[in-house]
Amino acid sequence: MNTIAQHWIDGQWTGSGSVLESINPADGTVVGSFYDGGEAEAAAAVDAAAAAFTATAWARTPSLRATALGRLADALEARVPEVAAMLSRENGKLLGETTWEVSGAVGWLRYAAASVRTQTAGRAAETAPGQYTHSVPEPLGVAGIISPWNSPIMLTVRALGPALAAGCTAVVKLPAQTALTNELFAQVLASVPEIPAGVVSVFTESGNTGAPFLVSSDKVDVINYTGSTPVGRRIAAAASTTLKRLGLELGGKAPMVIFPDADLDMVIPTVVQSLVLMNGQFCCTGSRVLVHRDIADQVRTRLTSALAQVRLGSGDDEKAQLGPVIDRASAQRVDAIVEEAASYGTVLLRGGVVTDGPLAAGAFYRPSLIEVDRTDVRIVQEEVFGPVQTFEVFDDEDDAVTKANATIYGLAASVFSSDSMKARRIARRIRTGTVWINTWGAISEDFEEGGVKGSGYGYLCGPRAIEEFQALKVYVEQDHTQSAH
Repeated sequence: MNTIAQHWIDGQWTGSGSVLESINPADGTVVGSFYDGGEAEAAAAVDAAAAAFTATAWARTPSLRATALGRLADALEARVPEVAAMLSRENGKLLGETTWEVSGAVGWLRYAAASVRTQTAGRAAETAPGQYTHSVPEPLGVAGIISPWNSPIMLTVRALGPALAAGCTAVVKLPAQTALTNELFAQVLASVPEIPAGVVSVFTESGNTGAPFLVSSDKVDVINYTGSTPVGRRIAAAASTTLKRLGLELGGKAPMVIFPDADLDMVIPTVVQSLVLMNGQFCCTGSRVLVHRDIADQVRTRLTSALAQVRLGSGDDEKAQLGPVIDRASAQRVDAIVEEAASYGTVLLRGGVVTDGPLAAGAFYRPSLIEVDRTDVRIVQEEVFGPVQTFEVFDDEDDAVTKANATIYGLAASVFSSDSMKARRIARRIRTGTVWINTWGAISEDFEEGGVKGSGYGYLCGPRAIEEFQALKVYVEQDHTQSAH
């Protein structure tokens, strides 16, 4: 790596901006230093992407894009252990989780490479005598990709893969919390000679000038953003001035709906895993546990006990189930939400900030479980982004659906029941983009991801992903030697 992590812009390493430190949230130590970018870096990257879109063969050569994406997958696969280890140090996730993330991103790149061959062709027909019509999907142009720190490699690749497959050029804005990981990913991009200079640029930003530039620039044709709903609303408003295409995957409050006929020996560990994965900092975190009244006492006891036994530890602790949140300020923010909830709910398990012992130097937060009987309270209505669950009781199917749909979010949900028809019936009525039945968190590059309501719009993964970065052009030709009537 560079001594100080740099940006990768127009095929060159760029050391511009102030120098900041990347901090390990598990112990507060300095992982390394990086150049902090902003509007200047974004503008340079956009200019490079716009030039590469028109001046190179990238947008017009599917074979080049397919080869490049395949080799990008190979290059990332060769560095999975290195990238995963750095990501674990920077954002606190367990090493097994970061290894899964980076390895999964390899598969998503291979899917994108395949989509070049299968989803860039149009269709044709003689629509009237002597009139020949055909349609061709074309790349939109320059794509701006704004990714979060909780899963930066996978969530970047999830958008970058189909953007490049479509023939777009791209500017990727990555978060300061994973700055050294960002440079490793840029190194992988830089190692693929089939990607012309300027086709992909990567810059890191801690502030809020570069990303808004991408959103407002008339040279950027499509934005993909993954992050919070409030920021997503601001992006949608700012992008309206240029009417650019948007893909927004925003916040979530995933309900975990448990019926009396569910297998609790499977459900309890699944619900715990839905909370601790990514240290509770995941848009699909199972933050709301909805339990039928007939089994409420049993689930309440078992879940409280299971959460109390969750083992905390740093990313390289093979026995740990839960790592730190991203920083100590976040741990205090989460604790304030739990403390407030104690005033209107029943505290089943009061976790909290770890303030003593070997983990005290980090940003660790023990799981909390709060029982509430209202859906209009903050802990139900807002994304906590930490290892905190609410426990809510329902009486019948209608009550379960009403409560599951009681927030602005519509990203994901789970339904647990041994009655498959009932589970599907409930799943059909829950307004989310994904519903897992008797499981949680299962994702695949073969099927789309996306939300409804306050969780955004647009799709990534699956065959629709490339369409988010394409426009359809229709050509009509008339043979005047024949009648068109």
